[in-house]
Amino acid sequence: MTARLGFEQQLGMLNDNLTQMGQYVEESIDRIFVALKEQDTEVAKEIVEGDRMVNDMEKTIEAQCLSLITRQQPVARDLRLVSAALKVVTDIERIGDHAADIGEILMKFENTDFYHASKSIPPMIEAVKKMVHNSVDAFIARDIQLAELVMQEDDVVDSCFNKVKQEVITTLKEGHEDVDCFVDILMIAKYLERIGDHAENIAEWTVFQKSGAVDNIRIL
Repeated sequence: MTARLGFEQQLGMLNDNLTQMGQYVEESIDRIFVALKEQDTEVAKEIVEGDRMVNDMEKTIEAQCLSLITRQQPVARDLRLVSAALKVVTDIERIGDHAADIGEILMKFENTDFYHASKSIPPMIEAVKKMVHNSVDAFIARDIQLAELVMQEDDVVDSCFNKVKQEVITTLKEGHEDVDCFVDILMIAKYLERIGDHAENIAEWTVFQKSGAVDNIRIL
């Protein structure tokens, strides 16, 4: 086996593991939707417990990246790809963390109907799920157009977040008794907004793979 062929095979394994990790956090976002809609604390618990799996996946992928760098000593485009993967795996792990943060909120308030308390939360969940899916797909496929679409979709998530804030402010001004519920709705929205930010980061690292630049500043 030539050195190049061995490198390509290891890259293929790296991409497979990144895809699997991305799919896992996507499933966590799906569980958020179910836990919110059904007020299901068992599903919320699954989200929290699943964060350990995400952390294990992160360690495996980091080890793969470091092995590729130290043993294969890639240069130019290959080095950009592996370096970007190290950054992407951190963003995916943070997405898993924020999903777990939401799960902990949902476990704490067993009989609280967060889903119907804010009409902007459900579309926000759908928007961040789409961003996560497309950002990982764009990175694996090195699809710059899809990456740019993800960056544009972050505006949709930000708009949803602003709507949630306004809903919470309006409700509290009306003297709603369950203040804790609406404070937690705002926290859920903030964690979703952060998930969108990490998906946008992944899209930016997709561009870096091709250009070696982040925010139009050349790094590698």
